[in-house]
Amino acid sequence: MFNYPVTLTKDGDTILVRFRDIPEAITFGADKEEALLNAVDALETGLSFYVESRKALPVPSKVKRGERTVSPTALECAKLGVYQAMTEQGIKKAELARRLGWHMPQVDRLFDLRHASKLEQIEAAALALGRHLEVRIAA
Repeated sequence: MFNYPVTLTKDGDTILVRFRDIPEAITFGADKEEALLNAVDALETGLSFYVESRKALPVPSKVKRGERTVSPTALECAKLGVYQAMTEQGIKKAELARRLGWHMPQVDRLFDLRHASKLEQIEAAALALGRHLEVRIAA
């Protein structure tokens, strides 16, 4: 769902990683493996800027031949899915808090991609938005 294409470019002794859909997300690594590992953190940081400024999340571009893709971690994908549903429905954080019976700091933590929210909280928020959380392991 949040699988973004990346470009890997040799830059001196490092590999530079850029996301064409999220220009704020730039990182590097000593080799491809390290660069792609660092790309997850850069992607999550870049997407957090959209969440913090209450903007719609960028739609991932189609993957071009030979490109790699990077996704946020599973927990962050779940949080971003709830955030996306909230923005698509035009619901503000205060309304979500009211629906859940939560205080605003709880909702703020839910959308903090650095906070280790409980899956039950994310599931409750999804249900409050008329959505449900699906977890699966894919090959």
